[in-house]
Amino acid sequence: MAEPDGPPRRTLHIETYGCQMNVYDSQRMAELLAPLGYTQAGSSKDADMVILNTCHIRDKATMKVFSEIGRLRDMREERGPDGREMKIIVAGCVAQAEGAEILRKAPAVDLVIGPQSYHRLPELIARAARQNGERLATDFAAEEKFDELPKARKADGVSAFLSVQEGCDKFCTFCVVPYTRGAEFSRSAGSILEEAEGLAAQGVRELTLLGQNVNAFHGRGRDGAEWSFSRLIRRLAEIEGLARLRYMTSHPLEMTDELIALHGEEPKLMPYLHLPVQSGSDRILNAMNRKHNIGVYRSIVGKLRAVRPDIALSTDLIVGFPGEKAADFEETLALVREIGFASAFAFKYSRRPGTPAAAMQGQVAEAEKHERLLRLQDMLFAQQRAFNDSQVGRVLPVLIAGRGRMAGQAHGRSPYLQSVHFEAPPEIGAVAPVRITGASMNSLSGTQA
Repeated sequence: MAEPDGPPRRTLHIETYGCQMNVYDSQRMAELLAPLGYTQAGSSKDADMVILNTCHIRDKATMKVFSEIGRLRDMREERGPDGREMKIIVAGCVAQAEGAEILRKAPAVDLVIGPQSYHRLPELIARAARQNGERLATDFAAEEKFDELPKARKADGVSAFLSVQEGCDKFCTFCVVPYTRGAEFSRSAGSILEEAEGLAAQGVRELTLLGQNVNAFHGRGRDGAEWSFSRLIRRLAEIEGLARLRYMTSHPLEMTDELIALHGEEPKLMPYLHLPVQSGSDRILNAMNRKHNIGVYRSIVGKLRAVRPDIALSTDLIVGFPGEKAADFEETLALVREIGFASAFAFKYSRRPGTPAAAMQGQVAEAEKHERLLRLQDMLFAQQRAFNDSQVGRVLPVLIAGRGRMAGQAHGRSPYLQSVHFEAPPEIGAVAPVRITGASMNSLSGTQA
């Protein structure tokens, strides 16, 4: 009996670390490999290929990658010479920053591929299979990446990420993004709209626009004219079926008056904004090369709340940056107390090799960083809980994503990105009015109004 046409069936497992951009990239890599016969495996132990899509932001990122490579190598060896093959691929920002070192220290790795070379993944896998090709692909070519990625995407649920911009030109002294993701590059408006329309046609109701510096978007339309980020959002809001738009991560310098005004004009733009400030001290912001001060940040927040009084803010904060004194940290606490955040991500500063901050004088002792982080998190957690508690008694529009944890429940997201469980049939994709009756640190509960 003849074999059926098509590629042999193989299984793929992608372990994704870090930001939403990495989540998006993992989805696109899976789509690229589907025509080669790769379907998703439940775990690495069941996979013919494992991709580690890495993040270089957190402390000891490289060490964790080598540890995971060792675990996968041992798993592969346990299969024995007659067992199924397992290819090990390292992708993402650690691959970009330390690709040559990974290949030198970890010969078990079959391929190292940087964020701008994902479109070449099928080709590189084929070359590696013939044992005559590249094992390291970490060159920067964002234009090629976006041109070559498949235009059609398979939707996975009612919400989707959509990458519109990559890279960063800000060069904050603590950050590796300019070195691992490259210079700022914006996709064409036409390619973004095509992808968004395809997702909406499959039932996607909510899009989150992604970029390392997403509000710096300046892609060109089909006529060659440069589009602002605000113009892109306005055009996306016209797509039939889309009910909600979000974006992250933004930079204060790119919060133009036009974009701020849009938060009060476009009902599909959700009243929740992630706007990293990093520190409440102007002295530390200057050392970080953030290019904004606290006065600028306060002004942006004031303008946003003037046009959209119910807007909720989240932020990123770093404690223990080199040279941070107790007084600088107290200024951070004062800013948090003043602004009031619905949620936040707070981190201890950790040295990233090759960044200017890694060589700065005045590195803060680990114990001091830890104590400051605990104090900051106590305040942030209290604010998050207070914000969630303030929703009790309100009727919120909830986008239903699926079944809830209990029988007869639906699960969805509020406009403020909170997880909501409520008693109702799970009409996936519908936006239901929900009266909030309970709140916890991380979710809300209620009944359909």
